[in-house]
Amino acid sequence: MFLSVLSAADTDPGPVTLEDASETATNAASWVEQNWSTWLSIGLRVLLIILIAVVLRVVIRRTITKLIDRMNRTVQAVDGTALGGLLVNVERRRQRSQAIGSVLRSVASFVILGTGALMILSTFQINLAPLLASAGVAGVAIGFGARNLVTDFLSGVFMILEDQYGVGDSIDAGVASGEVIEVGLRVTKLRGDNGEIWYVRNGEVKRVGNLSQGWSTAGVDVTVRPSEDLDRVREKLAEVGARMAKDEPWNEQLWGPIEILGLDSVLLDQMVIRVTAKAMPGKSLGVERELRWRIKRAFDEAGIRIVGGLPVPQEGDAPADPTAGVAAPSAYANAASPQSMAASPIPPQNLTK
Repeated sequence: MFLSVLSAADTDPGPVTLEDASETATNAASWVEQNWSTWLSIGLRVLLIILIAVVLRVVIRRTITKLIDRMNRTVQAVDGTALGGLLVNVERRRQRSQAIGSVLRSVASFVILGTGALMILSTFQINLAPLLASAGVAGVAIGFGARNLVTDFLSGVFMILEDQYGVGDSIDAGVASGEVIEVGLRVTKLRGDNGEIWYVRNGEVKRVGNLSQGWSTAGVDVTVRPSEDLDRVREKLAEVGARMAKDEPWNEQLWGPIEILGLDSVLLDQMVIRVTAKAMPGKSLGVERELRWRIKRAFDEAGIRIVGGLPVPQEGDAPADPTAGVAAPSAYANAASPQSMAASPIPPQNLTK
């Protein structure tokens, strides 16, 4: 141990002189003088890349926000008018525009910032090939692991862009049906007929039946006796349709005149007349109920009888015998009758003496 200490003391350099310090400082200054231009160019390039990326991101995000605000202002301008009440759902348009704007802003930020980060790394002369290869492998692994999430997200994006349904629509999504109360990129919320809320993943929706787009058909079958005058029945139905088309709020819910299609079927005890009308989406049930109410009242005032269900007895037919379905009394009901005595079992004989 002592020998190692002595040898270390022998090899220990002497005190640093002023000449050595001056030489070291001169070498460092010359090294800085040779490389300062490179550092300055790299720093300015990085600063320029960051500045361009930030400015471009702000400009694109503001442009997208202005476009979305313009869409919302257009919808609000139409709201309150007759056309807006029929064709435009403000909440639906607002959520759709917000979702599209959120997707566009996120995509723009990701592309701009990602490209800027890669350009900065290339400025420092870093080989990007291994990084890109690793990112590709990680992306594939994440894609396989979260394929359901990716499927839900992509389905939600295309659903919103194509405007398949929106808030306030009544849809049949296959796995659930009801009124849409919220539309998201991953999940759609539906309120069922009994008030329950369904959370439906967008990737699970294979087909959608939208009951709130275009127009709906209100159909009523009127069943009367075959002895009724068809011309008189048609006249009363036409009066009911014309009066209903003028009354509020049915004049807005009806998108066309009430049509009498004619006889749908003719049977021995009844005939069916089909009445239809085009109505606002989702309002067909209310129109049908009101139309049945008015037809019943009009027919009662005109003495036209609506039939259905059990056959209607014709005038002049003999009333049915109420005892026709009662069985005849049986002889076996009386225990003293010969039939009952003959059918009774033979009592056992007493074998004891």
